[in-house]
Amino acid sequence: MINLAELGRVFIVCGKTDMRRGIDSLAYIVKKSFHLDPFSGCVFLFCGSRKDRFKALYWDGQGFWLLYKRFENGKLAWPNNEDEVRELSDEQVMRLMQGFTIDPKIHIARARELY
Repeated sequence: MINLAELGRVFIVCGKTDMRRGIDSLAYIVKKSFHLDPFSGCVFLFCGSRKDRFKALYWDGQGFWLLYKRFENGKLAWPNNEDEVRELSDEQVMRLMQGFTIDPKIHIARARELY
């Protein structure tokens, strides 16, 4: 599996993106909508309305990489706020690449004392 976190900082573009968009259109979204530099060496993640696939845009210093991942079973729990971009931790990136939500609802049940 490719570890996107090893490439640099990873940002998730929340909401849905038209997955027909290519490198230039996605770089334009990063720059104009979120005022971030697509040439910064960061990874930018985009998801469509089907939520079973996403694209990653990455500048390596010589050119852009456009990576595409499709999950065969299940859908991603992608954040919905279309006006937001969030930086992900390394753990969140790994969770996303494995098909899990980046914001797990952790519920720890208290153990009952049995006497």
